[in-house]
Amino acid sequence: MQENKNLSEIEIEDQKIIDNKELNILEALIPVVILMGMLAYNIFVKDGAWMGDYSNQYILLIAGGITAIVGLKNNVTFNTMIMEVWENLKSVFVPIMILFLVGALAGTWLISGIIPAMVYYGLQVLSPAIFLPATVIIAAIISIATGSSWTTSATVGIALIGIGSALGIPTGMIAGAVISGAYFGDKMSPLSDTTNLAPAMAGTDLFTHIKYMAYTTIPTIIITLIAFSIMSMTIDTTGITDVSGLLNTIKTTFNITPYLFIVPLVVIVLILFKTKPLIALGTGVGLAAIFSIIFQSDVLSNLASSNFEAIYNSMLTDTAIVTDNEKLNKLFSSGGINGMLWTIYLIISAMVFGGIMDGIGALARITRSLLKLADSVFGLFATTVISCLGLNTIASDQYLALVIPGKMFKQAYEDKGLAPENLSRTLEDAGTVTSVLIPWNTCGAYQSGVLGVSVADYFIYAIFNWLSPFMTLLFAALGLKIRELKGNLVKVKA
Repeated sequence: MQENKNLSEIEIEDQKIIDNKELNILEALIPVVILMGMLAYNIFVKDGAWMGDYSNQYILLIAGGITAIVGLKNNVTFNTMIMEVWENLKSVFVPIMILFLVGALAGTWLISGIIPAMVYYGLQVLSPAIFLPATVIIAAIISIATGSSWTTSATVGIALIGIGSALGIPTGMIAGAVISGAYFGDKMSPLSDTTNLAPAMAGTDLFTHIKYMAYTTIPTIIITLIAFSIMSMTIDTTGITDVSGLLNTIKTTFNITPYLFIVPLVVIVLILFKTKPLIALGTGVGLAAIFSIIFQSDVLSNLASSNFEAIYNSMLTDTAIVTDNEKLNKLFSSGGINGMLWTIYLIISAMVFGGIMDGIGALARITRSLLKLADSVFGLFATTVISCLGLNTIASDQYLALVIPGKMFKQAYEDKGLAPENLSRTLEDAGTVTSVLIPWNTCGAYQSGVLGVSVADYFIYAIFNWLSPFMTLLFAALGLKIRELKGNLVKVKA
């Protein structure tokens, strides 16, 4: 779930799709081709360092400038493009604030001993043999309860990364397991905003949508669990024999007590009671600061000359707690808010590019061109999937990946005699869960920044996320569980 708004704040009927009849499909694709070419060159030729540390941000801004030139050539005013960029930037104001708070939360949860306590107790409970599937299940439960993949990653996700790293499990695998579970839970939770938005766009109700999603989602999560179970049994971990040493080091460095779990429990309870994420995470930061003074006075004194300075620094800048174990030294470090700036700049740059693409009518033109290819039931499903994936890539926003295909494809599904839940399910299978696989998408940037693992490292292990669109296409190709408008589940000839 991209937590930039509550559902009540999503003005569904006011979502406008700008179409520019003067813009042809080739012109609409020019910025996309150039963007993909520059990104590919940066990743595969220059190893991500073409224009320095912020190369992807510069590339998105350059592509935005090229898009603006295409728009001006097609009689789109500069003011129109600026207004769409502004709307995009406004939509990510809350996510950016959340990222600031997550940076502060990571730092305060470190110096207060919350993350070390989670690692300490987790090492005693989660063995390498069950760790990955257990991670999927834990993340799924929290995400279903809160309706938020973002909150799940910012709380238990960070802890699970720490525990798995201490056990010697590759962080890409751990992040993939966290994200798979978190997005399964987010997708199936009635509290999730995207789970509410998809049926609203398609014209069905929430619980019909959730029940219908189960047909493709349950097999996908089962396959995911099986895959992670096999990985857990075959992975060569290096931390198994060192667990006792790790436990001793953690215990001597921090004051470990179950009372520290009060803070994450309070955050989760606040989310369950539908408290604004900013308030919930802010409370987590404030409580952690208090707990650090109560429980970790020695840690604070080693970090700075005063408790206030140590807490302040943990929120804003790099914090490193040195132990006698090199593995834990890497684990017990945080970048604070400063560590989130790269991610925030990436989101802003992506919103500039996506806003200009929307402002000149390129997103609508590309989607309408794809719709013309849908001359069969399977073709309609496949076109919807491609549109969602494309918009996650181009617009960098999963709301647009649901709203634009939802509005444009709704009539096409009706014309084929298909119930609206076919569309809402496909929007979720291809739009919601794949957003985290795009590095510059708000979701991909957020998860990468919070978990400290690049999208490239966790991509292949986010099994649930990339398998979901294939599953929905498989059901469409085989005509399985395709519901007609009259409500019957029938086999439809693809």
